Amino acid sequence: MTRKNYVFTSESVSEGHPDKLCDRVSDAVLDAFLTIEPNARVACETFATTNRVVVGGEVGLSSKEKTHEMMQRIDGIVRECVRDIGYEQKKFHWEKIKIHNYLHEQSAHIAQGVDRDGAGDQGIMFGYATRETPEYMPAPIQYAHAILRRLAEVRKSGKEPTLGPDAKSQLTLRYVDGKPIEVTSIVLSTQHTSKRQTSKVIRGIVEPYIREVLPEGWLTKKTEWHVNPTGTFVIGGPDGDAGLTGRKIIVDTYGGAAPHGGGAFSGKDPTKVDRSAAYAARYLAKNVVAAGLADRCTLQVSYAIGVAKPLSIYVDTHGTGQVDEAQIERAVMEVMDLTPRGIRTHLNLTRPIYQRTAAYGHFGRAPTEDGGFSWEKTDLVEALKKAV
Repeated sequence: MTRKNYVFTSESVSEGHPDKLCDRVSDAVLDAFLTIEPNARVACETFATTNRVVVGGEVGLSSKEKTHEMMQRIDGIVRECVRDIGYEQKKFHWEKIKIHNYLHEQSAHIAQGVDRDGAGDQGIMFGYATRETPEYMPAPIQYAHAILRRLAEVRKSGKEPTLGPDAKSQLTLRYVDGKPIEVTSIVLSTQHTSKRQTSKVIRGIVEPYIREVLPEGWLTKKTEWHVNPTGTFVIGGPDGDAGLTGRKIIVDTYGGAAPHGGGAFSGKDPTKVDRSAAYAARYLAKNVVAAGLADRCTLQVSYAIGVAKPLSIYVDTHGTGQVDEAQIERAVMEVMDLTPRGIRTHLNLTRPIYQRTAAYGHFGRAPTEDGGFSWEKTDLVEALKKAV
């Protein structure tokens, strides 16, 4: 029996967090390659520390001339990401950082399987959806993201110039009868510009924005607040702590409310099922819930390198299903081609739409006109109803 009464916590990190900065750079490199060729192959990793950003991995374009041209652009891509995030610190400044580019040509052994429309690697991927928010996302992670996104907006607009790029949020919600009803505690650590700004001062700045984004009534007199609990947080970003692509996979997905296959997303082109199949799994789970077939849905899919057809599809509706899970499993296979090529085609993934996913979650975002977040559409609802 699924628990109905409990407390649950999720965290988010801002675009200026060292790991998220690295995710941003990796996805910016990916978008640049996809702008040149929709079928570009990219597996880009980024490392950042004091005054230094290192980019490496495998890339593939149709000619050495195009590859050489792209290599000349990497320096500018990295600097633009760091500038847009807002780093102009003494030991991490977008103009002064040293950039090392170690990208090289993709392995022919990997390419041979992908070129036959197979998966770029083996692996398991999970998708999840729930009715507890309008976005069909778990509430703790959705609102933890919303808090940091709002603080980034007022920082970048100049409304709150003393806030810095690096920040973390953590939200603990109490559930009654399976629904979130109140915030029992909130943790917010944000970089700031002056050593004279105490935790109390920072709370005075951020609290109005936190109250603005959380549902009415969730914050009560009993809510515990921990704003910059360690005190001063002036040195942030890669100068304060090293960053690496792919270290925030739970922040990227469901905040721990659902399983994770283990593969990171950022820097990987859509032939890599770590990314594309995880998007497809979310897409299908969301449509299952939107179709009224369940209030919660976890969907797993698995692949073998070089093999197109998924090895397995598993659905769990956590006791909330209106039809048998086996029926839903058959239905999702009927309404969507889950081969790597089928996923890329259905969701139109071979476009430069990934840099925007690097912070504040890959899921629970509104689809955009240019095809971004296409996996958040609910256009399979009628097909699923018919299929079951």
